[in-house]
Amino acid sequence: MMWNPGDIVRVTQKTGEYITEVLENHDSKLLVKVLAVTKFPTQGDLHTSFEVDVPLFHQRPALSYQEKFMCPSNAVMRYNGTIPEYKESVRIAMEREMEKLKKMSLWAQRCLVELEAMHKETFTK
Repeated sequence: MMWNPGDIVRVTQKTGEYITEVLENHDSKLLVKVLAVTKFPTQGDLHTSFEVDVPLFHQRPALSYQEKFMCPSNAVMRYNGTIPEYKESVRIAMEREMEKLKKMSLWAQRCLVELEAMHKETFTK
């Protein structure tokens, strides 16, 4: 697809997702600027997922308002919705990520309870 300056597109950048405006088209790459955040970046060490005892547990903020970056032109999708206000979009994306992690934590705790019960049943008779 051919992208033109001024097109509004959704882009995944590292582990976050953003609503951006195309500034320049360089054939296989686009220069875009951030307008809003749709998915907050993943925290921690990406090479050792779900590990907390790592040399550096990364804290990743969202890209800044109007921050510019290059992305592959084939990795963007047209965005036709309303563009939310940047700071509000960050708050919503961050809270969505926090809620996802809380649910995952509750799910992991419940799995552990069930596995401990099965382990006790299986190996203590």
